[in-house]
Amino acid sequence: MTDSPELRPATPGAQPPQQLSTREWRVRPALFAGKAALAVLFLLVALLNTSDPTRLAVSVLAAVLVAAWAARDAILKVRVAADASGVTVVSGLSRKQLPWADIERIKLDVRNRLGLRSELLEIDTGEHLYLFSQNELGVPVSEVVEDLRRIRTGR
Repeated sequence: MTDSPELRPATPGAQPPQQLSTREWRVRPALFAGKAALAVLFLLVALLNTSDPTRLAVSVLAAVLVAAWAARDAILKVRVAADASGVTVVSGLSRKQLPWADIERIKLDVRNRLGLRSELLEIDTGEHLYLFSQNELGVPVSEVVEDLRRIRTGR
């Protein structure tokens, strides 16, 4: 694991100065389209397997699960939003507002495995850790970390 710069408050419970900036990071539209297309594909497989009840059931179940996964992307498009009051994140099927004072650390987590590089945005409140990939944010994770730093510090 390679750690990158972390964002920590200067003092515990410190409040950032008021900023004018508000930012949102959304799921990539291509990711939603891919999930929706996969759900349709599973439905087509189900239609082709109507004579075999097991294949039909598995195909329909897969279509429903992937469609639900795609629906989450359609309903909760904005995965992370930040403004002067704090950060709003999607956790499961709901949004959570995290005041800046509750956020202990914001970090870019970079891992290299099997020749592949993955980056995750980590938002740590001490009690909960929220993780977001580039696919969920729509832009490189390093840009989001920098933007969050600017919004938090006002610089």
